[in-house]
Formats: sequence, structure tokens, C-alpha cells
Amino acid sequence: MAQTITVVGLGSGDPDQLTLGVWRRLQAAEAIYVRTEQHPVMSLLREHQLAYTSFDTVYEQHDTFPEVYDTIADTLVRKAQDASAPILYAVPGHPMVAERTVQLLRDRCQTAGIPLEIIGGESFLDQAFIRLGIDPIEGFALLDAAELKAAHVQPRVHTIIGQVYDAYTASDVKLALMERYPDDYEVVVGHALGVTGEEQIVKVLLYELDRTPGFGNLSLIWVPRTEEDAVLNRTFDRLHEIVAILRSPEGCPWDREQTHQSIRKNFIEEMYEALEALDNDDPDHMREEFGDVILQVMLHSQMEEETGAFSVYDVIETLNEKLIFRHPHVFGDRSAGDATEALGNWEQMKAEEKKRKGEADARKSQLDGIPKDLPALMKAYQLQKKAAKVGFDWDELGPVLSKIEEELKELREAIDSKDSEEQAGELGDLLFAVVNASRFIHADPEEALSRTNAKFKSRFSYIEDQLRINGKTFDQTDLIEMDRWWEEAKRQ
Repeated sequence: MAQTITVVGLGSGDPDQLTLGVWRRLQAAEAIYVRTEQHPVMSLLREHQLAYTSFDTVYEQHDTFPEVYDTIADTLVRKAQDASAPILYAVPGHPMVAERTVQLLRDRCQTAGIPLEIIGGESFLDQAFIRLGIDPIEGFALLDAAELKAAHVQPRVHTIIGQVYDAYTASDVKLALMERYPDDYEVVVGHALGVTGEEQIVKVLLYELDRTPGFGNLSLIWVPRTEEDAVLNRTFDRLHEIVAILRSPEGCPWDREQTHQSIRKNFIEEMYEALEALDNDDPDHMREEFGDVILQVMLHSQMEEETGAFSVYDVIETLNEKLIFRHPHVFGDRSAGDATEALGNWEQMKAEEKKRKGEADARKSQLDGIPKDLPALMKAYQLQKKAAKVGFDWDELGPVLSKIEEELKELREAIDSKDSEEQAGELGDLLFAVVNASRFIHADPEEALSRTNAKFKSRFSYIEDQLRINGKTFDQTDLIEMDRWWEEAKRQ
């Protein structure tokens, strides 16, 4: 019959903090195992000649901490199955605070039918609260240095980062914190808190964190809670809060009066300004213009939040669910060897998504689903793509080019007829045929025309420069001279 495993906490460090109940268990135990000897309380065991087995050698046998913890838990389970007396397993601090081996034991002992008893001890958090003067009621988060990500950090609550074993770990912590805090933000490093003669509390600037000596098994980092704008302005929650304030009765009169329709055009304008920053490959303006686009999303979402329809967090939830669902080759069991296969998965899942929503049957036309306010060039491209999916398409480029020639001929005839309505209609047909050609050669017509616009602007600017160099105005030149400069610009 398997023996009981009793887990006890050795406290935060100082032997005086060891509880009487745990000490009595240690004295009475026949088989003592400790996760590590690197703890001040172990001197007390040696002083009283209590025999024990340490798992420190396991750390040397494996490359990662998860492997170490798995080995320790498996060893203890195996020992309990073969032992003739109960086993006592001692861990630093409190068994249920930042102690992965105990979590593994909870699962594995239940599966193996091994009785498990857990007896608490003083956590390193107890000493942290006392020595650093933290009241956790103000808001508190305990994070693991080994798994720290910027998304875990909440600046408005006290953050204690444990298991900062060395300078390498401290460097990883620094990089994660720099995503949320200024480089010169002050943080606190605590070593052996509450341990007489060993305690150190050091305030350092964030960028110097990994240059601070002394990191070890009893080290932690404290990031005090803050309401500083320099920190909060890097958080999404602060953006949501600001937009809500602007729309509130105490906020901005102009923002408060806006509706979806009144700022609808702003959305379009901001999108085009962001596209311009992209085309110019201008990171500074990208950062600003992307923010303006996000603001439009925030304002429209806030208007709906005020009616109780949805909030921006619902928007984010819907987007996250869509991204996960449409990428089964990333988050599911499908595979995609290249971009074509990935796009195929996306389209299949998109169709499945619409089927589940009942949208597929509700549509009356294969051409439904294209935004009505899409720019005409882009809309033509999308219409042709949808029609091609159901077979309404030529097999090769030749007939497409012939169609362009046909539409050009009809435009010429319309021009001869002097009928402006007919001329506009034939021009539209010609443009539509040209868009179809762009699809066949895999060139986005909007992007192609944008490049040509930029090229035209650059060459025309060259003409203007030449006029200035020659001391002329447009009234003092002619098409022949301008065309010569145009050709020069082309050659350059």
C-alpha cells in the first residue's frame, strides 16, 4: 500500500520563521526529502542532525526547470509506492506559492491513489509585505520571472516577480517590463527578505536591473503600483478610459455630440492617411496615423457601449475568436505548408463560419458581401473575383485583352456621338475591363494605380523644378518643352 506524502513549507528563509507544527513534523519524519539545500532553514536541520535527501543533483541533470520538476514529482510518487513509512517533502516558503513540484504532486498522487497532505509555512510574500511595506488590498499580482510577459503586468497594482534566480532571468524580466514602463522607472530588488544578516533591499532604475549583483534563490523584484501618465498611457485600458471620459457629461462637448454618421467620414480619412504613411515607409507617421485609426474604432465602440449594445472588449473578443477559428493550421489540427494552403484554410473556415451563422443561405446573390462604399476600383476587383469563383470567367488573358480593345472602340464611338451619358458609361466599361486584366496578371488595380499616381506626381514635380531653375512659369512654356522634361524625368 502506498505511503502518505506530506509536504511542508520551510518558510521564507530565517529559521525563526519556521512554524512549530512543521518543525515537529520534521523531527518525527523517518524519510525527509528537500527540493533544495539552498535555503537558510537547512542549517537548522543539520544542527539537529536530521537526515534528509536533497534533489539539488536533479537540477544538474536537466536543461530546463519543467524537466527538473517532473523528475522530482515522479521520484516522490515512486518512493511513496515502494516505501514502508510515510514520506515528508520539504520545500522553501509556502507549498502552495510558486511551488510547481507541489502542483504536479497534487495531480499525480490523485491519479496514483497516494494520500497527499500539505502543511503551510510562511511564504516569501509574508516577508515581502512586511519588509517592503505593501498592503495587498491596494491590488497585488505575483508573477513568475521565468514566464513573464508584458501582457501579464498591470501597472495599477503592486507586482511582485518571484524566482529571479540570476542576472539572465533578471534581464528577461527587464525586457518584459520595458514594454510597460519607461527605461528609468524605479523598481525594487529584494534579497533574502526577513533573513537576519542576509537581507538586502535595493532600489534600481529599470534599465540597470540586470546589472545589479546578488540575484539568487531568495531574490524577488517589486514594481510598485502607479498612476503615472508615463506608464498608464501605454495601456489599452487607459485608452478606453480616456475615450469614455471624452464622451461623458464632464468630457468634451464636441466628442459628446458626435454620432456614427457625423464622424463616419473621419474613419475613411484616417484610413487613407495611414495608407499614405505606409506607402512613404514613414515609421513616425505610421505610429501616429495607426493611433488615429484606432481612435475611430474606440469612438464608435464607445457609442455602442453607452447604449448597452457592445463594448470594445466585445469587439476584441470577436476578433480573437475569428483569428483562432480561421487559422486551424496554427491553433488547430490542420496544416499549411505555404501561403496558398494557409489562404485556402482561411477561406474554408470563413465559409464554415458563415454557414454556422446562417449567412450562407440568407444571401440572395453570389456577389453579396462586398461593402457598398468600397472605392469603385476595389469594388470592381472584388465583384470579378466573386464571379470567377463560380465559373463566370475566361480561362486565359487573351480574351480579356480583346475585351479591353472592344470597350476602347465603343468609347471612341461614344465620343463621336457627343452623348455625355453614353461616354461615361463606355468609360466605366473600359475601366471594368482593365480591372479584369489586372486580376489575371495578379496585380491589385488600386495599388497599381496608386504607384502610377506617385510616378506621375514625381515626374510632374521634375517639370516644376525645371521651370524654377529656368526662371519660367507655366505661362512661359509649352507642351513640347514640358514633354522634353517629362522624358528626362523618366530617364532619371
